[in-house]
Amino acid sequence: MPAAAELWKPVLLRAGIALVFGAVTIFWGQPSVHVLAWAVGLYLLATSAAVFLSRSLPTAVSAVAAIAGIGALATQSDAGVAVSALLGLLVLGIAELVQGLRRRGRHVLARDWLVSGVIGVGTAAALPFFISLGAHALLGVAGGGAIISGVLWMLSGLTLRHDGRTPAPEAVN
Repeated sequence: MPAAAELWKPVLLRAGIALVFGAVTIFWGQPSVHVLAWAVGLYLLATSAAVFLSRSLPTAVSAVAAIAGIGALATQSDAGVAVSALLGLLVLGIAELVQGLRRRGRHVLARDWLVSGVIGVGTAAALPFFISLGAHALLGVAGGGAIISGVLWMLSGLTLRHDGRTPAPEAVN
């Protein structure tokens, strides 16, 4: 695992990925199923890469998220994308909850994993209820979770960055 001083980079990368995906879901007025598949697929693949780079969760978690992203790209259907996203977000969310509980008080990201895990599991649990409403609704649910987690990871990354800076030497008078 990278030193806490360097952990801010993959954390901010993950935040940026989530916030860009969230922005796409907000500003795309009438998305087709293809937009849904590409947006969710690329989001899961990019999130997988950021989680892998942080080296703070098991590699298998990143692999499942990547496979879910590929699944979303391959299915090109509302139900297929929803199930792919559900599986990827559920595995990621559960892994973060477990990691947060195991390392509570011993790792700088423990609280963030707990919150992010709840967001991921909650988003995954909500997706099946919106399949019949189509791409716009599914993007809204996935994007909402992404925006919330993106803000969380942005605050976490900026805090890690700030706390990891070496203090400037004080001038001697």
